Amino acid sequence: MTVNPKISPPSNRRWIVTSIPYLWMLVFFLVPFFIVLKISFSSSEIAQPPYAPAFDFMTDTWNDTLEKLLTLTSDNYSRLFQDSIYFSSYLSSLWIAGSSTVMMLFIAYPIAYAMARAPKSWRPTLVMMVVLPFWTSFLIRIYAWIAILSEEGLLNTLLTSLGIIDEPIQILSTNTAVYIGILYSYLPFMVLPLYSTLEKMDESLIESAKDLGCTSIGAFWRITAPLSIPGVIAGCFLVFIPAVGEFVIPDLLGGSETIMIGKTMWEEFFNNRDWPAASGVAIALLLLLMIPIMIFQSNEARQQEAGQ
Repeated sequence: MTVNPKISPPSNRRWIVTSIPYLWMLVFFLVPFFIVLKISFSSSEIAQPPYAPAFDFMTDTWNDTLEKLLTLTSDNYSRLFQDSIYFSSYLSSLWIAGSSTVMMLFIAYPIAYAMARAPKSWRPTLVMMVVLPFWTSFLIRIYAWIAILSEEGLLNTLLTSLGIIDEPIQILSTNTAVYIGILYSYLPFMVLPLYSTLEKMDESLIESAKDLGCTSIGAFWRITAPLSIPGVIAGCFLVFIPAVGEFVIPDLLGGSETIMIGKTMWEEFFNNRDWPAASGVAIALLLLLMIPIMIFQSNEARQQEAGQ
């Protein structure tokens, strides 16, 4: 008896498989999102929890819940436009994350290109070298940069011994140290998508372009660069989005002049104990990042439909 391979699995099995990612998103994204959203419309209180109203769906009646809903306020979102510290934090975060992403692209592209053009027997080793830093704790790696960039650290000691500088230079506790930390920490997230895209590219396209009279540089800009755009976009998203909300790197490597939104949220949550204000900042940041991504994905879907 033969089985037709074209017969699709039962609909209930297909439903189970497709429901798993939706269930994951519901539990680990949507539920926390709505909790933070609710807190962002609450008022700060010196209590536990440090906001009001605090809903208790196990004991509150319908009237109690309705009364608490009527006390919700949008003042925390109004503060985002009234207090300049929030605007400065958003602007600084976008600038640092955006400029770091651009610099990382110029650093990662040659690395990924060299990996994709290396002999196939070398490629697994090269990929392992890229992901090797992940075998060490992120926090330990950032603390290592403190030892490297401090005035008595390895970098200043080396530059002084070589006679390049006469006295130690201030690198730690500056924006330069923040850029170094971001570039070092997120470089693999840019290299790997680029490598994955470039490694799958058909090399015969480059050979055909050269046979038709195109130079190596011309073939790169006409063939390789356009075909690598999906990897560039994926790498930029993987780097830019977490870099905008970064807290550890600016807190440990940056100084008082380094203002980023992740650091501002930490101050509101743990120092000021103002959970509603911090939740409003977090929701605004999420919308600031999600809306452009959704617009981009919508445009990509329309272009694919038009191409078909």
